[in-house]
Amino acid sequence: MLTIAIVVLHVMVSLALIFLILMHSGKGGGLSDMIGGSVGQAAAGSTVVEKNLDRITITVAIIFTFTTVTLALRLQ
Repeated sequence: MLTIAIVVLHVMVSLALIFLILMHSGKGGGLSDMIGGSVGQAAAGSTVVEKNLDRITITVAIIFTFTTVTLALRLQ
């Protein structure tokens, strides 16, 4: 039962990670520019939206790593 819950969580986190990575801007701008990413750039060249998107992506990537390791250990 716990393994099924972890698999469901892993699939949801995987889809979220794909979505978040696609939201990042590349060289010419990305989908994040459509939601206000180009408004009011900071001195570092990165906006608040981009910084928050980076933080969320890192958090989701850590959760993805945790669920991957947990599934690998449970399915041995």
